[in-house]
Amino acid sequence: MAFILQKARLFLSFFIVVTFSQTYANNGYDLWLQYKKTENNNLLSHYKSTVKSIVVFGTSKTIEISARELKKGLSGMLGQTIPKTSNIESDNVIVISSLSNLEKNFLPLIENDFVNLPDEGFLIKSVKYRNKNLTLIISKNDIGVLYGSFAFLRLLQTNQRIDNLNIKDAPRLKHRLLNHWDNPDRTVERGYAGFSIWNWHKLPEYIDQRYIDYARANASVGINGTVLTNVNANALILTPEYLEKVEALANVFRPYGIKVYLTARFSAPIQIGKLETADPLDEKVQQWWKNKAKEIYERIPDFGGFLVKANSEGQPGPQNYRRNHVDGANMLADAVAPYGGIVMWRAFVYSEHDPTDRAKQAYSEFVPYDGQFRNNVMVQVKNGAIDFQPREPFHPMFGAMPHTPLTMEFQITQEYLGFSTHLVYLPKLYEEVLQADTYAQGKGSTVAKVIDGSLHNNSLTGMAGVSNIGNDINWTGHHFAQANWYGYGRLAWNPYLSAEKIAEEWIRCTFSNSEEFVDTIKRMMIKSRETVVNYMTPYGLHHIMGTGHHYGPAPWVSNLPRPEWNPVYYHKADGYGIGFNRTKSGSNATSQYFPEVEKMYDKAKTTPEKDLLWFHHLPWDYKLKNELTLWEGIAMKYQQGVNEVYEMLTTWEKMKKYIDNERYNDVKMSLEIQLKEAKWWRDACLLYFQQFSEMPLPDGVHAPNKNLDYYQSLKFPYAPGRG
Repeated sequence: MAFILQKARLFLSFFIVVTFSQTYANNGYDLWLQYKKTENNNLLSHYKSTVKSIVVFGTSKTIEISARELKKGLSGMLGQTIPKTSNIESDNVIVISSLSNLEKNFLPLIENDFVNLPDEGFLIKSVKYRNKNLTLIISKNDIGVLYGSFAFLRLLQTNQRIDNLNIKDAPRLKHRLLNHWDNPDRTVERGYAGFSIWNWHKLPEYIDQRYIDYARANASVGINGTVLTNVNANALILTPEYLEKVEALANVFRPYGIKVYLTARFSAPIQIGKLETADPLDEKVQQWWKNKAKEIYERIPDFGGFLVKANSEGQPGPQNYRRNHVDGANMLADAVAPYGGIVMWRAFVYSEHDPTDRAKQAYSEFVPYDGQFRNNVMVQVKNGAIDFQPREPFHPMFGAMPHTPLTMEFQITQEYLGFSTHLVYLPKLYEEVLQADTYAQGKGSTVAKVIDGSLHNNSLTGMAGVSNIGNDINWTGHHFAQANWYGYGRLAWNPYLSAEKIAEEWIRCTFSNSEEFVDTIKRMMIKSRETVVNYMTPYGLHHIMGTGHHYGPAPWVSNLPRPEWNPVYYHKADGYGIGFNRTKSGSNATSQYFPEVEKMYDKAKTTPEKDLLWFHHLPWDYKLKNELTLWEGIAMKYQQGVNEVYEMLTTWEKMKKYIDNERYNDVKMSLEIQLKEAKWWRDACLLYFQQFSEMPLPDGVHAPNKNLDYYQSLKFPYAPGRG
């Protein structure tokens, strides 16, 4: 009998442990849409008294999704089922509707609020109607209702009161896109969260639930377009076999307000069209693209258009036929124009045949064509002139093409920032670029004003983010990398939001509303991007990562066939000093900026020290503002970066009580990798640069315990993200 009781106690203990772990485990799949029960009892009481039911006007799929989301979210956060009805029978009701479906009696309460509100905008307003307290979520169209529903739920997720509401919001940018660098074989170029979520082999018949959840997550932050395929394009995606699969995805995404786009391989008329040329001025080629566009739009009436990478890194383009970017872009624009489609033509170009500074080439190739592109063409420009570095000065093209809509291209995936094992909060990088002043029309001509159209009165506006999404259970490979997806979406909606506000929203929605946790983790996130710059590329160093895979430090590489592929091209370390001279006495890249910016960057003393070595080749004993020599400053920055990762790890450990075990352990292990690799960066770079400076490491900088030969011998043939 004792033995039986002992076994029973063991079983009960095991059951309790398992039940507890299952209750509190969180694999990250639900992202920022977890809708956990509100822990603040006062707020919980307030929410329950304010929301009794949901009244729905309209029957479209989008309205149904809005109602379902509200019911799911409110029921979860209030801890009780919130009913959905079609009649206002009680007090404290949420009413959702587009204007066309709203009862006429409501119009006097809200009609003034809809003056100048864009189609995707929404109103959330507390009103009194027939002695009943109502909360209206109203928009001109159904997708605005969905956006408003997510915004309302975010109020509860972030512990805000929901009485006396009067919120009007609308996107500042028309096209808010994810760019997937996904290939048909499910590899993802620069993808660090597993394989592609698009299972082309099973489509179109098999619709994975993840496609629906993907659309829902994007709609929650206002993303309204997705480019399904890699910019290093495969023409097969334009064949009937694959267009059938694209159509299936478009049908899934449509109720969530998301259009699909495809990358167009410029040589497709030859590869799948059996033509002898892809010359954009050839009438047969032009007709082929018009026929292809017609074929696509017959399947997908709301197809968004094409994204094109041409004459860059070996991709075919109009220059193959002695034509220019305008010829190529306009040909495609004419093909999709009858259907309302757009063409996004990437400005990421550089040529091994051009001996000038790589940073100058995109500006040189595109700015002379300002005003010559069709009105449905957007030129898509990376945030900096090189390639998604941990820090780059803003691209000089912003502000320099007033008659051409420019789309901002940010990278959400962390190609040059340690992949998905490093915690890097990228909205801080995005914010830095968006707030940069171009001086295109005097002081205050920020990059944000360029891309939202307000500076040059452009109505075609957009932002693109290179996706960090894969088929890992938590979507992004690192729980905190979800914040970069979320933050990108919020900034694409409104490029004037602060990175700090976005971080706080995400923390509260994803982890906890505890003030101690929110304040602590927010500080860690806001600091994290600068931490990575410190241990990778301080003072404006850039592109010194491992070649090809871009993993880890490799400032010594100098043997690649094209000069601009070699890290030594960018840092130019020698016995005198370090840095790339882009002033008048060097490559003169500073001349591509407006005079006020050019003047600032042309002198070392007026260049912000964060950009110092981007624009100047300076001696090792150059005195920084803190009176350290340049060598000492570089060494101290590398050490500071390592120290700050250690602080991130200890901070995370102190916050354990607020976090479920699964996510706590996942993030802790990644932080331990980040600490190891930050030391690797510090030691490898300082050993290499010390050969030229011939100066000792300053006090406080840890001496490497391996030699330079060791670091130079490391190889990574199977690093992820090669595509």
